Parts: sequence; structure tokens; C-alpha cells
Amino acid sequence: MKKEAEKKAAEKEPYSRRLERHHDELRWLYMELYGNDSMFAELQENMKVFWQERNAGLKELDAAREQDPGWYHSNDMLGMMLYIDNFAGNIRGVEAKLDYIESCNVNYIHLMPFLETPEGRSDGGYAVADFRKVQEKLGTMEDLESLTRACHRKGINVCIDFVMNHTSEEHEWARRARQGEGEYMSRYFFFDNADLPARYEQTVPQVFPTTAPGNFTWLPDAGHFVMTTFYPYQWDLNYRNPRVFNEMMYNFLYLANRGIDIIRIDAVPYIWKELNTKCRNLPQVHTIVRMMRMITEIVCPGVLLLGEVVMEPEKVVPYFGTVEKPECHMLYNVTTMATTWHTVATRDVKLLKKQLDIINSLPGEYVFLNYLRCHDDIGWGLDFAALQGEGIGERSHKKYLNDYFQGYAGDSNSRGELYNADPVTGDARFCGTTASMCGIEKAGFEQNAPAMEQALRLDIMLHAYMFMQSGIPVLYSGDEIGQVNDYGYKENPVKAADSRYIHRGAMDWSLAAKASSPDTVEGRLFSGLSRLEEIRKREKAFVSNADTWTVETWDTSVLCIGRHYEGEKILGLFNFSEFNKTAWINETDGDYVDLISGEDRKASGVEIPAYGFYYLKRK
Repeated sequence: MKKEAEKKAAEKEPYSRRLERHHDELRWLYMELYGNDSMFAELQENMKVFWQERNAGLKELDAAREQDPGWYHSNDMLGMMLYIDNFAGNIRGVEAKLDYIESCNVNYIHLMPFLETPEGRSDGGYAVADFRKVQEKLGTMEDLESLTRACHRKGINVCIDFVMNHTSEEHEWARRARQGEGEYMSRYFFFDNADLPARYEQTVPQVFPTTAPGNFTWLPDAGHFVMTTFYPYQWDLNYRNPRVFNEMMYNFLYLANRGIDIIRIDAVPYIWKELNTKCRNLPQVHTIVRMMRMITEIVCPGVLLLGEVVMEPEKVVPYFGTVEKPECHMLYNVTTMATTWHTVATRDVKLLKKQLDIINSLPGEYVFLNYLRCHDDIGWGLDFAALQGEGIGERSHKKYLNDYFQGYAGDSNSRGELYNADPVTGDARFCGTTASMCGIEKAGFEQNAPAMEQALRLDIMLHAYMFMQSGIPVLYSGDEIGQVNDYGYKENPVKAADSRYIHRGAMDWSLAAKASSPDTVEGRLFSGLSRLEEIRKREKAFVSNADTWTVETWDTSVLCIGRHYEGEKILGLFNFSEFNKTAWINETDGDYVDLISGEDRKASGVEIPAYGFYYLKRK
């Protein structure tokens, strides 16, 4: 009994230590926002309960990561995003495919939304009806815990989405609010007349002006308007109410205790609403995210926060917080993704170089997730001020980009479709897989071998360039085998109106079976990416906090990125043109070797084939 008591006392020590470190700031921020002692006391009490419920394996992982807080900066980190049903049917199916995921060199899987949502009114799973229940067709929470345990045995981290800006209209809170229960109405933004909604509309931009115009929805049965920033079935939560914050944190910690390593905070800039503002990026948002970070470090310090901030860099970076008071561990590099495809369409690297220079000037501790494609559309959020300086207009250039990637302009080989096209503003977003945007779909349809060779070169070059950026590269499931657009979504009445499903097709395992065959498209792409992944894991200059910069090449189609860490230097050269080019660099600080071919090369006047690239390492 004495030993058991000593063991329990020792177990309490880490929690007490973490709480003591953060308590004063956490309480100060909470009281500044809510001024409610009893609610803060309740939060503290429940935090301890969730820590006590955290299993021994997760507590061991917490302790190890506390000792190595920069563990996710490693150059072997590689992510993959996947929809559970599309990838393997259900959660148990994903667990059965972990060997395949491991063969992709992936050690971080992002499971796209899988919590309970209403069929047909879920926005791809982002309208959550129950934060503690898995969609029945996908499995159970027990299945999820089995998967996370299996992943941890293989050294694979698991990421999930935490949709905290809103709930589904079918969530218990929303149903009770709709019935007029004041306690639950106060958890949303309810108005019994149009006066205040009209005032909000004067300053709050619309997210989907064509498919979901306005920021409010009238509920005839309830006789009230409710705030719905995204879609009418997604009701915005009112974080002015401390009950909302507390309950959502309990949901957050519940999910963390299922073995989740990375929690993606969805639509984080939107979570605080204030009249006479844009209701975006308000100071209170940062207060909430900072409190989330501290709660995480107290209860489950092995868990990382990934912020979804789909905005320009100057609005994204503040979500890292400061060195003294950090917020998110990681953020998405959204603008660079869009600028990459602009570069493909224009064969001009100037804007991309400028974008990378901004990112590279940030502290090395900041970790970005880099990707070529994801589950969502591409919005052309480019630096149009810089483009206008070159005489490129915003509306005309967006039209060119959308025409190019549909295959209508600029000698394009891309295929895809528009999303949310607005005939009034001329604005639209684009949807398509990486392979289809690179020309693999078109070349395959036409059975054109030279065109397929070019498409594969472009696809692999873009991945090589992505791996050269600072941060963690993330693949979208299917990209590793060149999976193309799936037009079958048009036959599904639930999906037909949403063109984003064109790049959310089911994983074709018959194609994946060809990944080991070097004479197939799938095998060539898979082996090409594997070679890059092995190089990245082997070379320490690829750690995310290495010194990174761009080098002038004196050719508008060629990008050069340099990386340096602990005396090792690598130059990445990337030709964004379908013509052979010369990079007019002149690095005379030693001899270089190409890490792809193993051949010695001078880092000066480098000739690069069409859509080719080099990783040159100083010897």
C-alpha cells in the first residue's frame, strides 16, 4: 500500500509542476476574457481529471517529448492526408494499411474529419454533431484508440481535425437552442430580428458568396436568426460564453486522450466575433489559442497544435505566438502552395522567390506544413500588389490561372474544375489532383508517352522543391502513385454540387499494387518520391530549423534554394519550364555532388533539363 501511495504521489508530480508553471498566466487570461472564478475553477478541476484518465503509454510519450520539445523539427518528418473511407473503408482498414503507409516513408497521418456528422449536410465532415462519436460507417472510438496504438508502435503520429468555430445544426446544443432553451441559445449567436445581423453584415466578409451567401440564417421554426459564417447548417459558437470554451476544451482533451498526437484547429481566425469588425483575427482569438496551448502543455504536453490559418503570411505568423508565449506549434504554408501553381502556369519564379524570402526570414523555430495539394480547393490568394507592379491585373490573372489549370490556356496539360465560381466578381477557386494538374491525366488519356514523361518530371520536380522548403512536407493520399481526378462524384447526388470531390476520389489499390514496378507510371513516381524522401531523411541540412535562403539564378524559370546546417550545405535547383534552362549561379565555396545521381557537379552555370532539378551538396 505504501509503494502504491508513493507511485501515485510520483504520478501527480508532473501535472503539478506543469500547472504551477502555467497557472498564473492561464488564470489571468481566463479572467481577462471571462471574469468568472467558478468557471475557471471548474476548468482546472476537469483538466486534472483528463490528465488522470490519460493512459500510461501516452504519459510516457508526454515525458519523452517534454525532454525533446523540438522533436517535430526533425528532417524525417513526412505527412500524409487521407479520408478514412476513401483510403481503406474504415478505421480498422487504415490500421490494416499501416505497412503501406510505412513504405511511403510517412510517419504522420492526418485523418480527415471522421466525427459524427449529418449525411449530406456536413461540408466534408466539418459540421460536427457529436465530438465524442465516430461516424458509424467508419468505426468507433475504440477503433480509433486501436489505430493510434498501432501507429505509435510504428513511430507514426496521428493528426485529427478539431472543428471549434461551429457545430452542426444537429448537435445537441443546437437542437436544444432551436427549441428555445436560453442556456443553449447563449452558446450560439441568436437574434430575434434582423437589426444586429444587418450591422454585422456591413463589416463581415462572406466566405462563400455564391453557394452560401451572407453570415446569418433565418430559422422559421425558432423565429430567430443564427450566425452561420460558413454554411447554414454550421452554427457559429459564441466564445464570449465561458461555458462554450470550457466544454470545447473538454472535447479537445477527450480526443487527445484517444492517442492523438497533432490536433488541427480548424478555421481558428474566425472563433471570436465582435460587432463592427471583420470577425477575423481579433485579439481574443490569440488569447484563446494561447490558453489552449497552456492547457495542452499541462494535461498532454506530447500533443501539438496545428493552426489552420488560410491567409497571407503577415496574418498567419502571429498564430505562432512569441518565444515566451507560444500559441500554435505548426501552421500551414498556404500562400506558398498557391504561388507554386502560379509559377507552374507562368514559368516565372519571381513571385515564388519573393514569397520564400518572406518565409525564410522568419525564426527557424517556426514550423510550417508544406504541401502541393490537399483536400480543399486552391484559392488564388497571391501577392497581387507585387504582380500589379509588373502590370498583371488581379481579375485577369485569376482568370488565366483558372483557364490554364482547366487546360484552356498557356499550352497547359492540366485538367480540373472550378469551385465557387462567381460570375459577378470573376473570382473562382480550382480543384484537381497534383497528378492531373501536372498533366498525367491528359497524357494517360491520350496514350502519349513523351507527354507522360514530361508530366512525371514536373510532378517529381515539384515534390523535390516542396521537400526543399523549411518545415514538414505533406502528401495527399494517392499523390505518391499519381492518382488523377475522379469525375465519378457527379453521379452521387450528395456530392455532385461540390467539385472539390474531383480530387477526393477513393484510393485505387490496383494502382498502388504497381508501385513496385519500375516500368509503370505508378512505380516511376513512387520510386522517384522514395528517393527524395530517403535523401531528406539522410541529410541533416533538411531539418526544419536549418538556415534557408534563395539564390538568384538570372533565369526567370529557375528557382534556387539553399540550406545550411552544422557545416553542411545543399543547393536545390528547380526548372519550372518545359524547356532546358541554365541556372547562372556561381557558388565557388567548394566542390559539389548531385545527391540524385551521385555525380560531381560544379555549382556554377548549371544546365537543367526541362522540368528537371538537382540537389547539389557541397563536398
